[in-house]
Order: sequence, then structure tokens, then C-alpha cells
Amino acid sequence: MKVMKFGGTSVGSPERIKHVANLVTESGEPTFVVLSAMSGTTNTLVEISDYLYKKNPEGANEIINTLEKKYMVHVDELYDTDEYKQKTRDFLHQEFDYLRSFTKDIFTSFEEKSIVAQGEVMSTNMMVNYLQEKGIKAVLLSALDFMRTDKNGEPDPQYIKEKLAALMLKNEDYQIYITQGFICRNAYGEVDNLLRGGSDYTASLVGAALPADEIQIWTDIDGMHNNDPRVVEKTEAVRQLNFEEAAELAYFGAKILHPTCVQPAKFAGIPVRLKNTLDPKADGTIIDNVIMRGKIKAVAAKDNITAIKIKSSRMLLATGFLRKVFEIFESYQTPIDMIATSEVGVSMSIDNQAHLTDIVNELKKYGTVTVDSDMTIICVVGDLDWSNLGFETLVLEAMQNIPVRMISYGGSNYNISFLIKGSDKKRALQSLSDKLFS
Repeated sequence: MKVMKFGGTSVGSPERIKHVANLVTESGEPTFVVLSAMSGTTNTLVEISDYLYKKNPEGANEIINTLEKKYMVHVDELYDTDEYKQKTRDFLHQEFDYLRSFTKDIFTSFEEKSIVAQGEVMSTNMMVNYLQEKGIKAVLLSALDFMRTDKNGEPDPQYIKEKLAALMLKNEDYQIYITQGFICRNAYGEVDNLLRGGSDYTASLVGAALPADEIQIWTDIDGMHNNDPRVVEKTEAVRQLNFEEAAELAYFGAKILHPTCVQPAKFAGIPVRLKNTLDPKADGTIIDNVIMRGKIKAVAAKDNITAIKIKSSRMLLATGFLRKVFEIFESYQTPIDMIATSEVGVSMSIDNQAHLTDIVNELKKYGTVTVDSDMTIICVVGDLDWSNLGFETLVLEAMQNIPVRMISYGGSNYNISFLIKGSDKKRALQSLSDKLFS
């Protein structure tokens, strides 16, 4: 069995839903499908929650009514028979009455998560009804019945595996199994969500729990590209990536995939394939545990980076200095992206500026602090093990005309990273493409 995940744009209209239905049924084999909410729905549900937080139920009801009208139009366009049109209308009326029920009481953060979850609940029910109308043996398995996080907010893989196995046993002999992406319950049974990676994370967790033969992530581009197609001309899809390479690219700016969402698949040894709903015949990108030796795969960029440098003579031959510095970042829950050290100084980069002022004030207790804003991290990914002679030289030659603030190499066998001014990003990406891939 394979797992197929489709994002909001892939199910963003009745026409797109029909297209996805064809994709998941064309093989005729049992398939597990993970769906996001229809594009735009989650943002609207968040807006409804915002009105409720501001104690404006009239504003919330107006948005709810507008969204309901939109969905009722979708019903007429999606279904052919009066039976399934009415069945879906009845379901949607219940859904929107449920949303209106929140306008009558004091609103809480847990209720917001219940509201936001309804986007996936609606899209999956509409898809199941459409497939059943077409005579496909399809069943809906609610993610809230098996997808759970623990007390640390992390997915509980053993619980997920046991509950999903029981549901699959109870619902044998279906061709299509459908569930919601993103949503789950927390350790206390409350409606919650997976946050990072959303529906991609759900697909990876489901694939590992089944276990699946392959996990497919369907988006609107043909796989992960060797550079940012929004900035660089003539980029190409990368046909194969190691899990580590994919995680590096995702973390450093490749928006097609979240860096944590493929971890369950990686540990289970299940390949993840990135596919294009607009061009289903394209090969896409396969992500697995295979390492292609001696090959540079791709370049990615991460914007809005801040560089912090602390210089202190007290660091020279001193033990505990770096620990004190890192504890400051830890106390403000601010991850560090890159780091470079010398005898009397340490430079770090962060992408979360929420506590920047407090962090700088704390660091000033230990040395002179300088801050550079509006920076970009450029990451080159591939088999960059130090035994591959000349690779780092090739990359440095491509960057020879770009001012570099910091370089990180050796912390991973899969990337070399450069910290540069954001204004130099386009020149750097184009130069790397010309040198590495042309």
C-alpha cells in the first residue's frame, strides 16, 4: 500500500478534487490518502477565531456565512446526483452550525484549534462522498481517532501504530482510505495539530505506522529543484535525494518540504516521493537512504537571518565560555543555525528575532556584541564529505565575487553553508547554478 498526500491547492476547487480522485484510483490498488483543507479555508477559519478572540461574534458569523455559501457552490459543481448533493449539504450544514456554536460562549485557545481543524474535516468528507458517488469503495478514518501527540507535543508513534492498525483491521477490503492531515489529539484528548510540516508530517507518520511501500507528497511543482526557481533561471528537478540531503535543503529554504516531516519515513526506511499534481507523469523527486557518492545535488537559501558576534578576551583558554553563551539562547528558546569560533570570538546566526534585544543584552555581560541583520544563508547540499577532494574549492570559486560573513563546513557531510547579505542572494544563487550545474 502507498500513502498519497495532497495539499490545499491540490484540493482547492471541485475540478481539483476530481483530478485528485482520478490520481488516487487509477492504479486500482489499495491506497491511503491524506488531505489538507481546501486552499484558503484554514486562513478563513483562523480569521473567524480572531473575531471570536476580539469578542465580535457578529463579525465571526458574517465570515462563517460567506464561507458556507462558497462551500454550497462547490457541492453543486462537484456532485452529479441529488442523493450525494443532499448528503454533503446536510453534512456541511452541521459543520457550519458547529462553527456558529462558538460565537455564543467565552472563546479559548483549545476551541480555536477545534475550529481550524474543521477545514480538513470538510475536505475529507467531501472527497469520500465524491468517490462513493463514483462507485469507489472508499472509507474515511478520522485522524482524531488515531493521531496523537505526547505530553511534549511530539507524535506518539506507538499509539498511532496501534490505533491505526485496529482501524485498518476493522475496515478491511476498501480500495481508498482517507484521513485528515495536520490535525490530531494531544496527550489530554483535546483537539490539537502537528504544527511543523502539517499534512506532510501526517503522511510520514501514517506511512511508518502501516507500514507503506512508498509515501507520495503531491504539490504543484515537479519535485525539489536544484535551486530556487523563483530566483534562478533554468532550474531542474533533482531526481534523487538522501534523507539527510532532503532535510538540509528543507531546513535551509526549500519550501516544498518541512525538515522534520520525513523523519518517521527515514527511520522506517520508507521512500518518500515528491510528485506534481499538474504533471502526474513527471518523475518527481525520490527521497530514500541511498547516497550518491561524489555528487552535489542542490542549493537552497534561507532569508531573514540575523548574525550575532561576541568577542571577548575572557574566551581565550577559558572553559565554560561557550556553555554560558549557548545557555542564553536556550533560555529564550532561540535555535542557532550556523556557528563559527576563533580564539577570542564566536559568531552565530538565528532566524527568530523575537528575543533578539534580550539575548544581546545578556551577551554583553561576557563581551563586545555586534549584530548584522537582513542576512541570508546559502546552503550547498550533496555528498560533501571531506574525502571528496576539490568539492569545497568548486563551491568557493562560485562564491569568489560574493562578500561572505561566515562559512560553515564540517558539521555535516551533506552541506556547506555561507552567510551573506540578503541583497547578494540572487547573485550568489545564480553563480552557484552556473558553476555547479551548467
